[in-house]
Amino acid sequence: MRIGTFVLAAQFPGQGPAEALHRAVRSTEAAEESGLDSVWLAEHHFVPYGVCPSATTLAALLLGRTRRIRVGTAVSVLPSHHPVALAEQAALLHLTSGGRFSLGVGRGGPWVDLEVFGGGLDAYENGFPEALGLVLDWLRKPRVAGRGERFGFREVAVVPRPDELLEGPGIAPAPGTTGLGSPAPGPSGPEVVVACTSPKTVRLAAEQALPMLLGMHCGDEEKAEMVALWRTAAREAGHAPEVVAGAGHVSAGVAQIADDAGAATETLVKAMPGWLRQGLDAHVTVDGRRRAMRDPVAYTELLCGLHPVGPPRLAADRLAATAERTGITRFALLVEGSGDLAATEENVRRLGADVLPLLT
Repeated sequence: MRIGTFVLAAQFPGQGPAEALHRAVRSTEAAEESGLDSVWLAEHHFVPYGVCPSATTLAALLLGRTRRIRVGTAVSVLPSHHPVALAEQAALLHLTSGGRFSLGVGRGGPWVDLEVFGGGLDAYENGFPEALGLVLDWLRKPRVAGRGERFGFREVAVVPRPDELLEGPGIAPAPGTTGLGSPAPGPSGPEVVVACTSPKTVRLAAEQALPMLLGMHCGDEEKAEMVALWRTAAREAGHAPEVVAGAGHVSAGVAQIADDAGAATETLVKAMPGWLRQGLDAHVTVDGRRRAMRDPVAYTELLCGLHPVGPPRLAADRLAATAERTGITRFALLVEGSGDLAATEENVRRLGADVLPLLT
């Protein structure tokens, strides 16, 4: 069981972006100190829902401030990036961190980001497979050319090569050589994880044997169905049984640890709806399409019922139950739901000190 945190750099009402980003940095340092496995960084633009516009940039800072913990993006939004530029950053972070970086990618949403960054609606609706393929080519081959509908360029050399990770005294080992990081089989280079919300994307990830990141709005039954679909599609694509069985899928969720379940739930129900309302209302669609908004209080209560919110024993039991029902043993847990720095640090500390020992 590998427990990590999911960091949105959420800007709660009455706070500024700097406060949210400071909490993101401090919670990562606390996660390493508390013995957690990983930190996953979200990326958003133009909204207070999350004020980190570049998950790879924040990952670089956090990799420099830590020594053991894995840092990943959850996710870098491919339609807002050139895939070669993003893959170059992933290779750089992989090499300079000793193999502690994971690149999580996703399709994002139909937001105004597509207009600002020039990707356009087609990049969101149709361009994800091509962009993902180009990222993977860059991370797996010595030379790459763009031959797709959207990206066309002559063959160029991949520099730096992500498979040239050094090992030795004072250098963190590459994934697969210790119990830390991601031991997934496959080509050397940074781990790539795909955020999946639809069967189409599940199949796309499975064809490449890429692990999935499954959202915190999903319950165990839905996640189990997506894992089963992934396994079927991966086998149909010809991947070996050990590759299919060893996929390191990641389950996103919420964690709030307290001595009493009611107290933990109350903390989140008091703070999260204001953040959700402010943050989600700020999203603007690129084409004016109508959006169905979740009720912030009902959504918070749903999350409290699905995830490890309560005493350590309850939290451990819920994580163990999710692992048993879905086969997923990696978790990215939102720990900043109180909106308060001291409370977030204490929440992380209790995850490490009180919950982790119950899962070993």
